Amino acid sequence: MAKIKKETKEKNIEFTLWEAANKLRGSVEPSEYKHVVLSLIFLKFASDKFEDHREKLISEGKEKYIEMLEFYNKDNVFFLQEISRWNYIIKKAKQSDIALIVDTALHTIEKDNKSLKGALPDNYFSRLGLDVTKLASLLDTINDIDTTKDPKQDLVGRVYEYFLSKFALAEGKGKGEFYTPKSIVNLIAEMIEPYKGIIYDPACGSGGMFVQSIKFIEAHNGNKKEISIYGQEYTNTTYKLAKMNLAIRGIAGNLGEKAADTFLDDQHKDLKADFIMANPPFNQKDWRGENELIDDPRWRGYEVPPKSNANYGWILNIVAKLSENGVAGFILANGALSGGGEEYKIRRKLIENNLVEAIAILPQNMFYTTGISVTIWIVNKNKKAHKRIIGDEQRQYRNREKEILFLDLRQIGESFEKKYIQFNEIHIAEIAKTYHNWQQENNMYRDIPEYCYSATLEEVSKKDFSLVPSKYIEFVNRDENIEFEEKMRRLQIELTELLKNEAQSKNELLTVFKELGYEIKL
Repeated sequence: MAKIKKETKEKNIEFTLWEAANKLRGSVEPSEYKHVVLSLIFLKFASDKFEDHREKLISEGKEKYIEMLEFYNKDNVFFLQEISRWNYIIKKAKQSDIALIVDTALHTIEKDNKSLKGALPDNYFSRLGLDVTKLASLLDTINDIDTTKDPKQDLVGRVYEYFLSKFALAEGKGKGEFYTPKSIVNLIAEMIEPYKGIIYDPACGSGGMFVQSIKFIEAHNGNKKEISIYGQEYTNTTYKLAKMNLAIRGIAGNLGEKAADTFLDDQHKDLKADFIMANPPFNQKDWRGENELIDDPRWRGYEVPPKSNANYGWILNIVAKLSENGVAGFILANGALSGGGEEYKIRRKLIENNLVEAIAILPQNMFYTTGISVTIWIVNKNKKAHKRIIGDEQRQYRNREKEILFLDLRQIGESFEKKYIQFNEIHIAEIAKTYHNWQQENNMYRDIPEYCYSATLEEVSKKDFSLVPSKYIEFVNRDENIEFEEKMRRLQIELTELLKNEAQSKNELLTVFKELGYEIKL
């Protein structure tokens, strides 16, 4: 019972914060005030951790070191000068220059802590011209949160994640690209299992892939110190969100020196990653100039991706960044499964090079920015040569290394926020289990109609290298218990009746015209 009450209280904190943030509506757009709210949450969290560590130093008899940056940074705690501390800010919350005070606090904390370089808004609050009363009210609400009371609950991380999802919903279609729905990220993590090594995201948004990767490691009793994080983000404000998102959770990551275009200004040119998780922009047009990136080493061995659509540019960037045994899970629009021209040639080589391991089509309405169904691709540079027995009696073997698993997940999921779909923990566990059973030599995998099918590369070749799951997965005839002859007989009766009624209607119409003195000759 206590646990239920605790969870409810935390949800109320999230809701209360959201309501407080909504008071900023009108003078500030949602796309802007997410930076206001998340920056303040970060500032409160950083200050609470600083004060806790400060008290610890005093209790250990190290009072003379409490104003020395090194004694905080060595324990992964941000050092805050007095003007950056929350108690200083909250005392001045009602002053007319509170926006400038917050800006100064953020600037100072970034300047004093190298790991926050480029992470926090610069002169942001003053430029927005926020209503002092509304800003003060938001500060008071955030002031009520003890962000370090229960570290295991990761309250600030949860609030941050909650706000990112709510902002993505509020911004609607065409915006909110900074956020990938958590259940999709969790599914990719459970499938590719990023336990140890380098994780890379070439379009990292607000860093959700990294956060869920770390949570996956912790949930499976792994060591997050054995993971190195690399990412890149094009939009400057989203780049800041990602750096802040990682900082809140004490996750060290290299997101490049600046926000930059992954294709035109690759921040990690020589990187080889063990795991890649990505949700790049769907169907990005004009992503390179007519004569740009023609000889880019990332396309070596393949056709140059068409400039009209970046989907295959992202695929080849991912393939080029994988280590010798690397595996990637990423999301693309369904059009990439069967495109022609250069896309066809690239897709064919990817399949022939035995890199495509699994394709999973997702339900519609999983994303806040688009209602279309999209696909998870699993690309693996070290597909295992597992074998499996097929048939209950005969011991026949098939080489898993020469197969592709197709999954249709469109009938799986639960609704939330009225019109959206998400996977719950049971869904994710079952899908991942299917995938891992398919990978292993344990004879647990079976093709299931309308859900999964393991296709040989020969079958894929015969389908002209299409990766559309419906071309391989068997679909059940819902009327399979009705005999063919019986179905045809019923259809014949219905068609006869339809034609009879049509003939009668035609005769009646001709009669009417004839009575009016007009005769129609057919």
